[in-house]
Amino acid sequence: MVSFTPRQWFGIALAATLAFRFWLGAAAPITADEAYFALWGRYPGLGYYDHPPMIGWLLAPLVAVSHAEWFVRLPSILLPAALALLVRHALVAWFAREPDTADLAALAVLLVPMNVWNVFITTDTPLVFFSVASLLAFARQRFLLAGVLLGLAFLSKYFAVLLGLGYLAWALAARRPGAFGLAFLGALPAGLLNLYWNWQACWCNVMFNAINRHDDAGLSWQTPAMYLAALAYLAAPLLWYARKERTRLRAALPRAEVGITVAAWLVPLVLFALLSPVRRIGLHWLLAFMPALVLSLALALERRALIVTVRWFSVLALVHAAAIVALALPPLETWKETRLYQRLVLLVDPHAVLEPFGPLLARYRLVTEGYSVAAQLAFHTRRRVPVFGAGSSHARHDDILTDWRRYEGRDLLVLRREPPDLERYRPYFREVEARAASARGTTHYAVLGRGFDYVAYRERVLTVVRERWYRIPAWLPVGGCYFFERYGFE
Repeated sequence: MVSFTPRQWFGIALAATLAFRFWLGAAAPITADEAYFALWGRYPGLGYYDHPPMIGWLLAPLVAVSHAEWFVRLPSILLPAALALLVRHALVAWFAREPDTADLAALAVLLVPMNVWNVFITTDTPLVFFSVASLLAFARQRFLLAGVLLGLAFLSKYFAVLLGLGYLAWALAARRPGAFGLAFLGALPAGLLNLYWNWQACWCNVMFNAINRHDDAGLSWQTPAMYLAALAYLAAPLLWYARKERTRLRAALPRAEVGITVAAWLVPLVLFALLSPVRRIGLHWLLAFMPALVLSLALALERRALIVTVRWFSVLALVHAAAIVALALPPLETWKETRLYQRLVLLVDPHAVLEPFGPLLARYRLVTEGYSVAAQLAFHTRRRVPVFGAGSSHARHDDILTDWRRYEGRDLLVLRREPPDLERYRPYFREVEARAASARGTTHYAVLGRGFDYVAYRERVLTVVRERWYRIPAWLPVGGCYFFERYGFE
């Protein structure tokens, strides 16, 4: 029987996972969120409605070259391999661990269950990379550099603050406040940039992340259970060994690199646990802290913990790969009798949906009533698709891009999945009518609105949007607000 060394297993797994991820990145249709972020890449700025700007900056050069699914997803496809190589290099070159231990740790990072299949480009993609790079710099006691990288993580997603709190906890416990001070100094320019942009842009990042998106928050026993399930899925063997060998782990904490890596995952996971009774913790929220967990075990415990983890993750990886291939092989029509089929057709073949309406689109401006359809159509047609109506708290970047005053008197085509009630549209148009068209066994509908009435739309829709999503607290000083200034609101 052939026996491979950890280095050989790492090489095999690296090649296999990259091949699988490139295939999946090319085969999976672009999701609504990915299309939405690609739209940010087409219009680079210092910020965007939902999140800080890093994902838009990352995608801008990619979408300028190609809209091929695998190409747009390159950063996400390559991310686990990059993290694994960073971890391996750090353990050997900086922390003097044996190459076998480093290879096992790199394997564990590479095979974290979500790292096997998650090829989707999101704000977490740059967050994870810059967070891990910052952690490695901080653990090597390059505190100012760690702060700069933490600032880039912050410009990716606000969850970077949790890593910063991990640094603070270690600095206080180790009585080295200057370390945190240097890191804070390095991260400060990124924080000030985001603060300035929000001050000039209705505080929309703050409004979305701290206020508007939490309408469904409330006490629940289900959300803590879901959080525990997410932890078990992502890191069951790692957490089991961390608890089992907690005495050994605690004894190693005085070593700076161990104390730092433990704080980098323990503080965020504890804070998520405290939040979980009132808020659902997303699986992707945890991904940035998994390499820290692997690193702390590789630095403080015996190799047995990593060997068991790699075996467990390898089995899960094979199960995931087999399931995904099985789902991808059947034709789309396999799902025809399910409720999801209409959404799947729009996701997989949006051009088939739009083709019957082609002659109309020469005259009417295409709009939709939800960001998901608008983003997908904008990605595939290479043209902007505004969101008509009040929408939801999510994905309101269209408020920044679309000036409804410019549509006064124009003709709009509102694409829908369900039959329309034309009475809902009559206040905003001189004339309205409905059309229906079939595509791949589904029916989509178009409301043809002639002569858009901006004044009525402002009074009935934009005023509601202003009251619902732009009610900025008095304690936030407003330097500027595109929505108020554009539409004449106080």
